[in-house]
Formats: sequence, structure tokens, C-alpha cells
Amino acid sequence: MGSGILELAIIFVLAAILGVGAKLLKQPLILVYLVAGVIVSYFNLFDIVEKGLFETFSSLGVMLLLFLIGLEINYTTVRTVGRVSLILGLAQIAFTSLFGFLIAMLFDFGILPSFYIAIALTFSSTIIILKLLSEKRDEHSLYGRISIGFLLVQDFVAILLLTFLTGLDGKEGFAIGSIVITMIQGILLFSAMLFIGQKILPKLFDMIAGSRELLFLVSLAWAFLMVALVEQLGFSIEMGGFLAGLALANSSENFQISGMVRPLRDFFILIFFVMLGSSIAFSGLGGVGLPVIIFSLFVLIGNPLIVLILMGLMGYRKRTSFLTGLTVAQISEFSLVLIALGFRLGHLSQDVVVLVTAVGVVTITTSTYLIVYADKVFAYLSSLLSLFERKKLQEQDLPGDVLKSIILIGCHRTGQSIAFNLPKKNLLVIDFDPEVIQSLKKHKFDHVFGDIGDPDVFDRINFKEAKLVISTSPHFDDNVMLLSLLVKFRPRPRVVLRAEDEREARILYRKGADYVLLPHFTAGQYLGKTISIDPNMRVLDQLRERDKFVLKKVSSII
Repeated sequence: MGSGILELAIIFVLAAILGVGAKLLKQPLILVYLVAGVIVSYFNLFDIVEKGLFETFSSLGVMLLLFLIGLEINYTTVRTVGRVSLILGLAQIAFTSLFGFLIAMLFDFGILPSFYIAIALTFSSTIIILKLLSEKRDEHSLYGRISIGFLLVQDFVAILLLTFLTGLDGKEGFAIGSIVITMIQGILLFSAMLFIGQKILPKLFDMIAGSRELLFLVSLAWAFLMVALVEQLGFSIEMGGFLAGLALANSSENFQISGMVRPLRDFFILIFFVMLGSSIAFSGLGGVGLPVIIFSLFVLIGNPLIVLILMGLMGYRKRTSFLTGLTVAQISEFSLVLIALGFRLGHLSQDVVVLVTAVGVVTITTSTYLIVYADKVFAYLSSLLSLFERKKLQEQDLPGDVLKSIILIGCHRTGQSIAFNLPKKNLLVIDFDPEVIQSLKKHKFDHVFGDIGDPDVFDRINFKEAKLVISTSPHFDDNVMLLSLLVKFRPRPRVVLRAEDEREARILYRKGADYVLLPHFTAGQYLGKTISIDPNMRVLDQLRERDKFVLKKVSSII
């Protein structure tokens, strides 16, 4: 028992059993982990909080999650969505705090408790949102990048606030000096990471790129070094992990590092959610039942509405605004830390602690479903959401009704190879990643900025004139939807879709796809046929030179 192996076995077996059930019922895995924690706590299987091992594992999961997010954010992205994320983050904090404070005062909580409650309702869970975006593969979308940006703004403000309150805890007055120092340190750290990531780390990682084991080791060493340094300066491990990843985002090995670290992240992040689930308390709700309902509705409806209005005013499409708004429809782990600190300082009663914890349970659970099924919710509310969309939109590029014989949806790694081997005059590219759009502009490809899952974007594209439609999107549901719409055209274009596994491929063929792209399968077929045509294998030299040319052309994306 002392080693924690039995407890780990209980957690993973329990999560696996619940996960199989959730898969059959099509339920989100995050809720499975939370329920596993609730079961461990409710049935008192063991005291997970007392096990330092699990606390360490939980912290590692959070660190690696933010490390991967930072790793996949190119500096172009920071310039593209940094301004809107900063404006949106600060404005959302201001408006949510104001309305939350007024609601709390209506329930007679008092000025100081109302302040705590208002701030707690302001912060959204970076960890939960990043996990959900990763599962939906939307972290590269415009709304995903904006969401990540303003969630990190929230985290930075939360760190400043906790620094302020920790100063009170130490009887050092209002610690204004500490806040100023923290802000200066944050700016210097961010600047240093950008410099190191552009000038130093790419050269180091190019030297060791030949050894996967060494690349993995040095990447983790860098991540741990940065997290330890940042933690010593008073910042959170989330911030440290993000900055460590951001510094490596400019290296040519970032995809390789990401692939090696991701399974490690999944192992440790499970422990974080189990621990979060085990901390949920259901007792003592009698006196705060109505406030729990009202505050939960405010977070679930009011917070997204604030973001929806702000993004609408900035000229974003209703779908982008709606999906971004859903990412603030829950409270954060920072909120629970803030309330616990206020209780320890004697500023809050036990009722407030129970209230915020209950709001956390309701909003985390409900918002998870809202985000997972966001496209269906959007389709239901689409006409109503038009009220929040301006006529002059920011997300405009080439008019979608341009006539092209080939339409390519998705221009990441697979899409890049296709795009650079097709004549530009015949090709229209659709993508929702700001980085990809910048590169398409640079290389003078005709393009549309948008998500093919958005009905408005689909309506902008002249599919009737296309002879071939290729989708490299890994989103199975989007590909099924696209296919169901295209097969209605007469004459209909030939349709090539991507599948992640053989099961998806069989379904797409059954629904009428002309060809299904399974990257590993297709690549093997192509190479096998090429070698059989040229037994002397001189073609390999030609393929090598062509691929080197394409790699050079798409280096701005990779």
C-alpha cells in the first residue's frame, strides 16, 4: 500500500471500466475521470489527497498538457490572435466580475464574500478546455487559438490575484509591490522565451534530432527546468509548462516532440481529473440551493453571452464567437483555490465554499457536454445567433463563389503535400488555422478562411462547379456531413475523404466516397506501385528531389 501501486491500479481499472461504458454511450472521457474520483472519495477506497505521489502525478499532467499547447503555438499565432485574446480576456474578466458581484449582493453575501464569488465565477478551466479542444482536434482552429489565448490571460490575472491574497495571508499589507514585480517578471519571462526559442533552442535541437531518445530526454529536461524556474519566481506550473513549450514551438522538431510527449501527458492528466473529482463535496447544499442554480446559469449562459457580444463587436462570425463563448461556461480550478484561500484567511464562511464547489460541479459537467456537442447546439441556435454577427466580418478572405475545379479542405501536413502538387489556377483551399492561412497568402493560393463544419462557410463555396473535392480533415463527423451534401449535386464532384482507421474508411465508402485517404495505407500503396514500375528504383531519386522541393516550399507552415 505504501508504494501507491495498488491505488494506481484501482484508479486505472476503474477509469478503464467506466471509459468502456462511456464509449458505448458516447459520453466524454473527462467526465469518466471525474466520476472515478467521486467514486474513490464517496466509497472511501483510499485517501487520494494524502498520497503525495498522486499530487505529483497530477501536477505533471497539468505541466505536460500546457507544454504541448505551447509547443504547437507558432509565433505567427501569437501575432495573429494575441491582441484579440488580450482584449477579450480582460473585457470578459471585467464584465463577468461586475455582474457576478451584483448577483452576489442581491443574495446578501456581503461586500467581501461577493467580491470573492464574482472573481471565482470569472476564471474558466484552462485544463479542461485544453483537454476538450485536444480531443476534438480544434486547438488549431481560430476559435481554439483565441480561447487558449484568453484563458492564459485569465490564468495570469489569477496568479496576480493569488499573489495579492497570499501577501494578505502573510500579514504584509496589500502587497502592491509584489504584484508589480510579478507583472514585470511575467513580461521578462515571456520575452526571454521568445528570444531563446528563436535564436538558441532550434540550433540545439537540430544537433540532437537524429536520436529520438535523446530528443525526448532533452525536451523533458528543458520542460522541467523551466517549470522549476518559473515556480521559484512565484508563477504556476501551468505557466511554466506553457512557456517551455512555446520556446520549442519554432524548432523543426516540434511535431516529433509532441508525438513522443502526448502519451505521457494522457497518463498523468488522468490523475489530475481523478483528484479533482475526489475533491467534490455534495454536503451542506440546503442553505445555498437557489444561489447555486442562479450562479450556475450565469456561468453557463451569461459568460458565453458576454464573449459572444464582445466577439460580435470585433467582427467575428457567429459560429466562431459561439464556440469561443462555450469555453468560458465553467469555473476553474483557480476558482476553488481562491475560495479555499479566502476561507483560510477568515474572509469567507463554509457556505460560500460549498456554493462555489457546487457551481463548479454543475458548470464543469454541463459545459463539457455543451463543448462536445457544440456543432449540434450551434445548428439549433444558428438563426438566433445571427443577432450577434455584424455585416462587415473580420473573417473574410477570397469570395467563396470563385470558380475552381478542385477544392481542398484542410492544408496541414497531408494537405500541404497535395496542394503543392496541384496547379494553383485550378485549386481553392479551405482552412480554419490562422497560421495556414498566412502561409497560403504568402504562396498566393486562392483560399477561404473558415471551418467546413460551419454551414455559412459551406454556403459560400461554389461546390457545384467543382470536379474534385478533397478533405484531409481528421473530423469524421465533418466528413460524413460534407459527403451527404455533395452526393446530392447533379452532376456531383468526385469526393476524396480522410479516415483515421479502417472502420471509418468502410463507413465513408458505404456512404458514397470515391476514395478514402488512410495516410499510412495510401503511402504504402503509392510506394509499392512506384517501385514495381521501376525495378531499378531510379524513381526514388526523383521522389527525393521532389519531396525536398516541397518541404522547402512548406517550411513556413511546418
